[in-house]
Amino acid sequence: MILITGGRGAVATNLLGLLHDQGLPVQVASSDPTKLDLPDGVESVKLDLTDPATFPTALSGITQVFLYATADHIGEFVDQAVKAGVAHVVILSSAAVLGPDPEHDPVAKSHLDVEQALLASPIPTTILRPGSFAGNAGAWAWPIKSGQPVSLPYPNSFNDPIHEADIAEAAYAVLTDPAHQGGQFYLTGPQAMTFAEQIDQLADVIGHPITINHVTRQQWKQEMADYIPGPYADSLLDWWASNDGKPVELTTTVQDLTGHPARTFTTWAGDHINSFKS
Repeated sequence: MILITGGRGAVATNLLGLLHDQGLPVQVASSDPTKLDLPDGVESVKLDLTDPATFPTALSGITQVFLYATADHIGEFVDQAVKAGVAHVVILSSAAVLGPDPEHDPVAKSHLDVEQALLASPIPTTILRPGSFAGNAGAWAWPIKSGQPVSLPYPNSFNDPIHEADIAEAAYAVLTDPAHQGGQFYLTGPQAMTFAEQIDQLADVIGHPITINHVTRQQWKQEMADYIPGPYADSLLDWWASNDGKPVELTTTVQDLTGHPARTFTTWAGDHINSFKS
């Protein structure tokens, strides 16, 4: 039985579809299973990664786990997974851990702690490290729908937007092919793009122009204060600043694992066009 954590997430939803279509036994975990919309025959289980009391039941009878975890209780999770006889964990981590100083970057550190805890355990562990999720562009949906400019502190900063469907297909590959077990995979989209270029592509897809408001770091932090804690906002801003005008590294890992090129950002925008239309 494969357990998918974070069951309401975009990657988890796509991965569930792939596993279920192949008739593989799968269970979906969420801190609130009542909010899951699952195919017939797929069971849910309560798993709150901030509450170790939920770990034993969620891991009972599980052989593989697709894990998107915070570091808060990763030690307890690993201990319970060992007791439950879990034979393989696939971690959805982040390429942030590959940065120059992940121990002092709060975004990277949270993922690194999870990786290190699993790698130090007896459970065979496979790591997926995607770069920038194309879905991060969803943060622009409200201003675009309301006809407002999108605030960007570094409009010419490059990233590597990757479609959640490609991450899910990579996860499917490493869960179902033992040859990939134990690997560490850096996943990117097919293009190094600036935020301004992403905005232009979104505008083409939805059929009307989108204005960019070039704001300062502090202005952006103030706008996002209700959504992103200060240290994490600073980490993002520093990352964007380091890539301002500098194309990021790309990999062919999606194609290597799935057999097809990674989907473009334009494809992602078309798949999510309704999120950007009023």
